[in-house]
Amino acid sequence: MSDRLHILIVDDVSDNIQVAMSILKEKNYQFSFALNGEQALELIKANTFDLILLDIMMPGMDGFEVCKQLKSNQNTQDIPVIFLTAKIDVDSIKAGFEVGAVDYIVKPFHPEELIARVKTHLELYVAKRILKKYNLNLKNSLLFREKRFVTEIEDSQKEMIYVLTELMEANSDETGRHIRRVAEYSRLLAHYHPSITEEDAQVIFHAAPMHDIGKIAIPHEILHKPGRLTEEEFNIMKTHTTRAHDFLKISDRKFIKAAKVIAMQHHEKWDGSGYPKGLAGEDIHPYARIVALADVFDALTHKRVYKDAWSVDEAVEYIAQHKNTQFDPILVDIFLEHIDEFITISHF
Repeated sequence: MSDRLHILIVDDVSDNIQVAMSILKEKNYQFSFALNGEQALELIKANTFDLILLDIMMPGMDGFEVCKQLKSNQNTQDIPVIFLTAKIDVDSIKAGFEVGAVDYIVKPFHPEELIARVKTHLELYVAKRILKKYNLNLKNSLLFREKRFVTEIEDSQKEMIYVLTELMEANSDETGRHIRRVAEYSRLLAHYHPSITEEDAQVIFHAAPMHDIGKIAIPHEILHKPGRLTEEEFNIMKTHTTRAHDFLKISDRKFIKAAKVIAMQHHEKWDGSGYPKGLAGEDIHPYARIVALADVFDALTHKRVYKDAWSVDEAVEYIAQHKNTQFDPILVDIFLEHIDEFITISHF
């Protein structure tokens, strides 16, 4: 493949082509030529050109039509076209610029003018091509850096969630295992939900462990009380949702934002009887609806300081009975359809 700049000369008079080539040959350009518009377009399809010298008045397809077709094609629209004209015709020159030409040259050619104009437009074209390539490389580099930056931010969020999860485990080993199972249940529910993407399922998986993070602000004697809570104690316990929201509201990052919504709303109920805001139905964020079911199923099937574990059958019956009241009916159906997978996770 030649490194020389390639010029296509299009003119229905072969002598004009020969004259142009003779004038420009000292610049070591590579030349091709065509005697009409149709032939020129065929050559352009099969070759790469850096400049086209195009006669306006030709039999059949004229130069204007050839130029229009070049400019309408994404592969050829950037090739500079210089029109060749036999006389200074203002209307023709204007029409040439309107269809996309970059310049015009009057025949018969003046050697210095032809050489200078061709040299100028070739240099501009080469410079634009280099700049376009540089901009593309720069764009790709910026996209890569942005993607890497976003990944690093997300990894940092995951690490922070992991650290806070460890903090919960230090407070109660039972709670540590619970939040891990809830994350797995939640991802499974999200995976089978028809309206939730796999990307969202991963967000839920990483954010779900934070659903009870507000409990770190609950007094130990209430959090670990072996018996039933008094009304006053229960009211304090309920504040773990709003406390979590206050902890996490400083960030708008994807995982932390999801964790904030889950922590705030996972005790809301489908019929509006939950807390802290009494939200109902679709007003409850789908992330929170998912974690709500996962949280209850795990709480029922595992021993707590204030209760013994229920059997799986009892827990499944409870969730089925509370479809449309406590839980999103679509999620209950998913849970029941894939119960074996949830039971497997419950043994973690």
